Amino acid sequence: MRALVTGSRGFVGTHLVAHLNACADDVIEMDRVIGSPPVEDAGAMAQLIAEAQPEVVYHLAGQSDVAASWGDPLGTFRTNADGTLHVVRACVDAGVQRLVSVTSSDIYGMVAPHELPIGELAPLRPVNPYAASKAAAEMVCIQGYLGHGLGVIRARAFNHLGPGQSDRFLASALAARIARNERTGATAVPVGNLAARRDFTDVRDVVRAYRLLAVGGEPGEAYNVCSGRDVAASDIAEILLGLAAVPMTLERDDRLFRPIDVPVMRGNNGKLRAATGWAPEIDLADTLADTLNAARRHTDHPGDPSD
Repeated sequence: MRALVTGSRGFVGTHLVAHLNACADDVIEMDRVIGSPPVEDAGAMAQLIAEAQPEVVYHLAGQSDVAASWGDPLGTFRTNADGTLHVVRACVDAGVQRLVSVTSSDIYGMVAPHELPIGELAPLRPVNPYAASKAAAEMVCIQGYLGHGLGVIRARAFNHLGPGQSDRFLASALAARIARNERTGATAVPVGNLAARRDFTDVRDVVRAYRLLAVGGEPGEAYNVCSGRDVAASDIAEILLGLAAVPMTLERDDRLFRPIDVPVMRGNNGKLRAATGWAPEIDLADTLADTLNAARRHTDHPGDPSD
Protein backbone atom coordinates (compact mmCIF):
# COMPACT_ATOMS: atom_id res chain seq x y z
CA MET A 1 0.00 0.00 0.00
CA ARG A 2 1.03 3.58 -0.55
CA ALA A 3 0.74 5.14 2.89
CA LEU A 4 1.17 8.66 4.23
CA VAL A 5 1.90 9.06 7.95
CA THR A 6 1.37 12.40 9.68
CA GLY A 7 3.53 12.82 12.77
CA SER A 8 5.91 10.24 11.32
CA ARG A 9 8.89 11.23 13.47
CA GLY A 10 7.03 11.15 16.78
CA PHE A 11 7.13 8.24 19.23
CA VAL A 12 4.33 6.23 17.64
CA GLY A 13 5.02 7.48 14.12
CA THR A 14 8.59 6.19 14.19
CA HIS A 15 7.41 2.72 15.15
CA LEU A 16 4.57 2.81 12.62
CA VAL A 17 6.87 3.79 9.76
CA ALA A 18 9.24 0.96 10.69
CA HIS A 19 6.34 -1.50 10.71
CA LEU A 20 4.93 -0.28 7.40
CA ASN A 21 8.37 -0.55 5.80
CA ALA A 22 8.69 -4.09 7.16
CA CYS A 23 5.36 -4.85 5.45
CA ALA A 24 6.83 -3.52 2.16
CA ASP A 25 4.45 -0.55 2.04
CA ASP A 26 5.41 2.59 0.13
CA VAL A 27 5.66 5.14 2.96
CA ILE A 28 5.49 8.93 2.70
CA GLU A 29 6.49 10.71 5.90
CA MET A 30 5.01 13.98 7.10
CA ASP A 31 6.44 15.68 10.18
CA ARG A 32 7.61 19.15 11.18
CA VAL A 33 10.98 17.61 12.08
CA ILE A 34 11.63 16.95 8.38
CA GLY A 35 10.22 20.28 7.22
CA SER A 36 6.64 19.26 6.53
CA PRO A 37 3.90 21.87 7.08
CA PRO A 38 1.87 21.76 10.28
CA VAL A 39 -1.56 20.11 10.22
CA GLU A 40 -3.02 23.47 11.26
CA ASP A 41 -2.26 24.75 7.72
CA ALA A 42 -5.30 23.68 5.69
CA GLY A 43 -3.92 24.71 2.32
CA ALA A 44 -0.63 22.95 2.85
CA MET A 45 -2.41 19.76 3.94
CA ALA A 46 -4.55 19.80 0.83
CA GLN A 47 -1.54 20.28 -1.45
CA LEU A 48 0.65 17.70 0.27
CA ILE A 49 -1.93 14.92 0.26
CA ALA A 50 -3.05 15.71 -3.30
CA GLU A 51 0.53 15.46 -4.52
CA ALA A 52 1.34 12.32 -2.53
CA GLN A 53 -1.77 10.42 -3.70
CA PRO A 54 -1.70 7.85 -0.88
CA GLU A 55 -4.11 4.95 -0.68
CA VAL A 56 -4.20 5.25 3.11
CA VAL A 57 -3.38 8.07 5.51
CA TYR A 58 -2.44 7.38 9.13
CA HIS A 59 -3.14 10.56 11.07
CA LEU A 60 -0.94 10.60 14.16
CA ALA A 61 0.17 14.24 14.28
CA GLY A 62 -1.11 16.19 17.27
CA GLN A 63 -0.56 17.51 20.76
CA SER A 64 -0.51 14.46 23.03
CA ASP A 65 0.55 15.90 26.38
CA VAL A 66 -2.42 15.95 28.76
CA ALA A 67 -0.62 18.10 31.33
CA ALA A 68 0.38 20.66 28.69
CA SER A 69 -3.22 20.86 27.44
CA TRP A 70 -4.29 22.50 30.72
CA GLY A 71 -1.87 25.35 30.06
CA ASP A 72 -2.73 25.74 26.38
CA PRO A 73 -6.23 24.41 25.70
CA LEU A 74 -6.71 26.59 22.61
CA GLY A 75 -3.45 25.48 21.02
CA THR A 76 -4.27 21.87 21.82
CA PHE A 77 -7.71 22.19 20.21
CA ARG A 78 -6.34 23.86 17.09
CA THR A 79 -3.75 21.13 16.57
CA ASN A 80 -5.93 18.13 17.40
CA ALA A 81 -9.39 19.18 16.21
CA ASP A 82 -8.70 21.77 13.50
CA GLY A 83 -5.72 19.73 12.32
CA THR A 84 -7.87 16.62 11.95
CA LEU A 85 -10.47 18.65 10.04
CA HIS A 86 -7.80 19.77 7.58
CA VAL A 87 -6.53 16.21 7.10
CA VAL A 88 -10.07 14.87 6.60
CA ARG A 89 -10.92 17.54 4.01
CA ALA A 90 -7.62 16.97 2.20
CA CYS A 91 -8.29 13.22 2.06
CA VAL A 92 -11.80 13.81 0.68
CA ASP A 93 -10.52 16.18 -1.99
CA ALA A 94 -7.67 13.85 -2.99
CA GLY A 95 -9.87 10.74 -3.16
CA VAL A 96 -7.96 8.86 -0.45
CA GLN A 97 -9.46 5.41 0.08
CA ARG A 98 -8.80 5.00 3.79
CA LEU A 99 -7.94 7.27 6.72
CA VAL A 100 -6.92 5.79 10.08
CA SER A 101 -7.30 8.66 12.53
CA VAL A 102 -5.79 8.01 15.95
CA THR A 103 -7.72 9.44 18.87
CA SER A 104 -7.52 8.44 22.54
CA SER A 105 -9.22 6.52 25.32
CA ASP A 106 -9.15 9.82 27.23
CA ILE A 107 -12.32 10.77 25.38
CA TYR A 108 -14.24 8.30 27.59
CA GLY A 109 -13.32 10.45 30.57
CA MET A 110 -14.67 9.68 34.03
CA VAL A 111 -15.69 6.02 33.86
CA ALA A 112 -17.49 4.27 36.73
CA PRO A 113 -16.18 0.86 37.86
CA HIS A 114 -19.36 -0.91 36.72
CA GLU A 115 -18.77 0.38 33.16
CA LEU A 116 -15.45 -1.45 32.81
CA PRO A 117 -14.14 -2.80 30.53
CA ILE A 118 -15.25 0.11 28.41
CA GLY A 119 -16.50 -0.50 24.88
CA GLU A 120 -16.78 1.71 21.86
CA LEU A 121 -20.45 2.55 22.52
CA ALA A 122 -19.71 4.19 25.87
CA PRO A 123 -20.51 7.92 26.14
CA LEU A 124 -17.74 10.46 25.67
CA ARG A 125 -17.12 12.44 28.88
CA PRO A 126 -13.75 14.19 28.51
CA VAL A 127 -12.33 15.70 31.69
CA ASN A 128 -9.29 17.56 30.34
CA PRO A 129 -8.65 19.84 27.34
CA TYR A 130 -6.65 17.19 25.50
CA ALA A 131 -9.52 14.71 25.74
CA ALA A 132 -12.02 17.35 24.61
CA SER A 133 -9.89 18.11 21.55
CA LYS A 134 -9.74 14.41 20.66
CA ALA A 135 -13.49 14.04 21.09
CA ALA A 136 -13.97 16.95 18.69
CA ALA A 137 -11.57 15.28 16.26
CA GLU A 138 -13.77 12.18 16.35
CA MET A 139 -16.83 14.23 15.40
CA VAL A 140 -14.89 15.61 12.45
CA CYS A 141 -14.09 12.05 11.36
CA ILE A 142 -17.71 10.94 11.69
CA GLN A 143 -18.82 13.89 9.56
CA GLY A 144 -16.15 13.02 6.98
CA TYR A 145 -17.60 9.51 6.73
CA LEU A 146 -21.30 10.41 6.77
CA GLY A 147 -21.07 13.62 4.78
CA HIS A 148 -18.44 12.69 2.21
CA GLY A 149 -18.17 8.90 2.24
CA LEU A 150 -14.54 9.00 3.35
CA GLY A 151 -13.33 5.57 4.51
CA VAL A 152 -12.26 6.86 7.91
CA ILE A 153 -11.55 4.58 10.86
CA ARG A 154 -11.14 5.92 14.40
CA ALA A 155 -8.49 4.09 16.40
CA ARG A 156 -9.01 4.85 20.10
CA ALA A 157 -5.59 4.23 21.57
CA PHE A 158 -5.36 3.47 25.26
CA ASN A 159 -2.07 3.99 27.12
CA HIS A 160 0.84 2.75 25.07
CA LEU A 161 4.49 2.68 25.96
CA GLY A 162 7.85 1.49 24.73
CA PRO A 163 11.36 2.53 23.75
CA GLY A 164 11.71 6.10 22.56
CA GLN A 165 8.68 7.57 24.30
CA SER A 166 8.90 11.12 25.63
CA ASP A 167 9.60 11.43 29.35
CA ARG A 168 6.30 13.32 29.72
CA PHE A 169 4.61 9.94 30.19
CA LEU A 170 4.60 7.61 33.21
CA ALA A 171 6.82 4.67 32.28
CA SER A 172 9.28 6.64 30.16
CA ALA A 173 9.53 9.37 32.81
CA LEU A 174 10.31 6.82 35.51
CA ALA A 175 12.80 5.08 33.22
CA ALA A 176 14.54 8.40 32.51
CA ARG A 177 14.82 9.20 36.23
CA ILE A 178 16.21 5.76 37.00
CA ALA A 179 18.73 5.99 34.15
CA ARG A 180 19.91 9.40 35.40
CA ASN A 181 20.20 8.09 38.96
CA GLU A 182 22.35 5.20 37.74
CA ARG A 183 24.79 7.74 36.33
CA THR A 184 24.71 10.24 39.19
CA GLY A 185 24.42 7.92 42.16
CA ALA A 186 21.13 9.42 43.37
CA THR A 187 18.64 6.98 44.85
CA ALA A 188 15.30 8.87 45.02
CA VAL A 189 12.85 8.56 42.11
CA PRO A 190 10.18 11.32 42.17
CA VAL A 191 6.66 10.09 41.42
CA GLY A 192 3.12 11.45 41.15
CA ASN A 193 -0.13 9.53 41.50
CA LEU A 194 0.68 5.82 41.64
CA ALA A 195 -2.85 4.71 42.51
CA ALA A 196 -4.21 5.23 38.99
CA ARG A 197 -4.76 2.07 36.95
CA ARG A 198 -4.37 2.09 33.18
CA ASP A 199 -4.63 -0.25 30.21
CA PHE A 200 -1.08 -0.46 28.79
CA THR A 201 -0.02 -1.86 25.40
CA ASP A 202 3.42 -1.96 23.79
CA VAL A 203 3.67 0.61 21.00
CA ARG A 204 4.93 -2.08 18.62
CA ASP A 205 1.69 -4.00 19.16
CA VAL A 206 -0.28 -0.77 18.75
CA VAL A 207 1.13 0.04 15.32
CA ARG A 208 0.38 -3.49 14.15
CA ALA A 209 -3.23 -2.81 15.07
CA TYR A 210 -3.25 0.42 13.05
CA ARG A 211 -2.16 -1.30 9.86
CA LEU A 212 -4.58 -4.18 10.39
CA LEU A 213 -7.38 -1.63 10.78
CA ALA A 214 -6.34 0.05 7.53
CA VAL A 215 -6.75 -3.32 5.80
CA GLY A 216 -9.66 -4.91 7.66
CA GLY A 217 -11.44 -2.22 9.67
CA GLU A 218 -14.96 -1.08 8.80
CA PRO A 219 -15.16 2.52 7.51
CA GLY A 220 -17.03 4.83 9.86
CA GLU A 221 -16.32 2.68 12.91
CA ALA A 222 -14.27 3.24 16.07
CA TYR A 223 -11.99 0.58 17.57
CA ASN A 224 -10.38 0.40 20.99
CA VAL A 225 -6.67 -0.41 20.75
CA CYS A 226 -5.86 -1.81 24.17
CA SER A 227 -4.67 -4.87 26.09
CA GLY A 228 -7.93 -5.44 27.94
CA ARG A 229 -6.39 -5.36 31.42
CA ASP A 230 -5.55 -2.54 33.80
CA VAL A 231 -2.27 -2.19 35.70
CA ALA A 232 -1.56 0.14 38.60
CA ALA A 233 1.02 2.87 38.10
CA SER A 234 2.65 1.57 41.29
CA ASP A 235 3.21 -1.79 39.57
CA ILE A 236 4.91 -0.06 36.64
CA ALA A 237 7.16 1.78 39.09
CA GLU A 238 8.04 -1.37 41.03
CA ILE A 239 8.93 -3.33 37.89
CA LEU A 240 11.23 -0.53 36.72
CA LEU A 241 12.82 -0.21 40.16
CA GLY A 242 13.49 -3.94 40.05
CA LEU A 243 15.39 -3.44 36.79
CA ALA A 244 17.57 -0.64 38.18
CA ALA A 245 21.29 -1.34 38.47
CA VAL A 246 21.35 -0.08 42.08
CA PRO A 247 18.69 0.07 44.83
CA MET A 248 16.36 3.09 44.58
CA THR A 249 13.27 4.36 46.37
CA LEU A 250 10.13 6.19 45.24
CA GLU A 251 9.58 9.72 46.52
CA ARG A 252 6.23 11.54 46.28
CA ASP A 253 6.38 14.83 44.32
CA ASP A 254 3.15 16.85 44.41
CA ARG A 255 4.17 18.74 41.27
CA LEU A 256 3.72 15.55 39.27
CA PHE A 257 0.03 15.18 40.15
CA ARG A 258 -2.60 16.17 37.55
CA PRO A 259 -5.57 18.46 38.36
CA ILE A 260 -7.94 15.57 37.54
CA ASP A 261 -6.96 11.92 37.15
CA VAL A 262 -9.37 9.15 36.17
CA PRO A 263 -8.90 6.36 38.77
CA VAL A 264 -9.24 3.32 36.50
CA MET A 265 -9.34 2.78 32.75
CA ARG A 266 -9.62 -0.61 31.09
CA GLY A 267 -10.79 -1.22 27.56
CA ASN A 268 -12.59 -3.95 25.70
CA ASN A 269 -10.65 -4.90 22.56
CA GLY A 270 -13.15 -7.49 21.33
CA LYS A 271 -14.24 -5.41 18.35
CA LEU A 272 -10.65 -4.97 17.14
CA ARG A 273 -9.92 -8.67 17.60
CA ALA A 274 -13.04 -9.69 15.68
CA ALA A 275 -12.31 -7.34 12.78
CA THR A 276 -8.59 -8.01 12.37
CA GLY A 277 -7.49 -11.00 14.46
CA TRP A 278 -5.12 -8.71 16.37
CA ALA A 279 -3.85 -9.59 19.82
CA PRO A 280 -1.06 -8.04 21.90
CA GLU A 281 2.14 -10.08 21.73
CA ILE A 282 4.75 -8.26 23.83
CA ASP A 283 4.81 -8.81 27.58
CA LEU A 284 4.70 -5.71 29.80
CA ALA A 285 7.91 -6.67 31.60
CA ASP A 286 9.75 -6.87 28.26
CA THR A 287 8.32 -3.52 27.21
CA LEU A 288 9.52 -1.86 30.42
CA ALA A 289 12.98 -3.43 30.09
CA ASP A 290 13.24 -2.08 26.52
CA THR A 291 12.02 1.34 27.70
CA LEU A 292 14.64 1.51 30.45
CA ASN A 293 17.43 0.38 28.13
CA ALA A 294 16.44 3.08 25.65
CA ALA A 295 16.51 5.65 28.48
CA ARG A 296 19.99 4.47 29.46
CA ARG A 297 21.23 4.90 25.89
CA HIS A 298 19.75 8.37 25.73
CA THR A 299 21.35 9.29 29.06
CA ASP A 300 24.73 8.04 27.87
CA HIS A 301 24.40 9.73 24.46
CA PRO A 302 21.96 12.68 24.72
CA GLY A 303 20.84 14.00 21.38
CA ASP A 304 21.54 10.76 19.54
CA PRO A 305 18.80 10.60 16.86
CA SER A 306 18.66 6.81 17.18
CA ASP A 307 17.18 7.08 20.68
